[in-house]
Amino acid sequence: MLDENDDIHPLFHGAPATTEFKKLRKRIVRDCREAIEQYGMIERGARWLVCLSGGKDSYTLLAVLHELQWRGLLPVDLLACNLDQGQPGFPATVLPEFLARMGVPHRIEYQDTYSIVMDKVPEGRTMCALCSRLRRGNLYRIAREEGCSAVVLGHHRDDILETFFMNLFHGSRLATMPPKLLNEEGDLFVYRPLAHVAEADCEKFARDMGYPIIPCDLCGSQDGLQRQQVKALLDQWEANHPGRRQKMFRALMNTRPSHLLDPAIFDFIGLERRNQADAQNSNEIAPPVLRN
Repeated sequence: MLDENDDIHPLFHGAPATTEFKKLRKRIVRDCREAIEQYGMIERGARWLVCLSGGKDSYTLLAVLHELQWRGLLPVDLLACNLDQGQPGFPATVLPEFLARMGVPHRIEYQDTYSIVMDKVPEGRTMCALCSRLRRGNLYRIAREEGCSAVVLGHHRDDILETFFMNLFHGSRLATMPPKLLNEEGDLFVYRPLAHVAEADCEKFARDMGYPIIPCDLCGSQDGLQRQQVKALLDQWEANHPGRRQKMFRALMNTRPSHLLDPAIFDFIGLERRNQADAQNSNEIAPPVLRN
């Protein structure tokens, strides 16, 4: 990658010239491009609504997508969007000023969903679930108004792993946040291009670039969440066995329905064995046969 000021997007101006940072940047761009291609996210000429919260992950997403677009590797139109939900203390001028300075097309939307959440959620309960639903509904609306075909989110590899274990421990199901999802109405895709990117890489990238990070705990609802407990568990596993996060993530890409227990995705009842003579004639252990 070239680093002359006239050959990069303004989001990368002032990037550290160290070898370490260049490797980090290359790795994130490569991982993001891999996910985009692997999960078929590109519709040539489409428009994406890139959701920007002001956290490290969304800044990384914004920069990498513009890097790919700048290089001619992402033939879509990008519109950055921040939804100001009315949380007390939210620095409303930070993102508009940053996006204008970077020359990034954007839309800033104010919707006081915070007051709705405070009114509906009993004291002592976490607000994240309702807040997330209200936010998603508004983002879908904005995407339709702007002629976008996809809502693009900054969830990374670690978010996906944490969600998997949240569903496993608390939801009794094997599921997580997919890199590509069609909404219930069927008119919008939800993309997560950072699906293969580690959280630690997002954190280091945004910090090294000096992006103006807005904390994610403005509403005060983050303490004691079950997700934080799962995150601490994964941190401990990673500390004891470096590389375990990546192995678990790869497992999500290597599922075997016949070795799980869900008859809705594998026809256990329809399994048939070969007779002994056929098996001997084939001179090998015969695989099970499914009835049509």
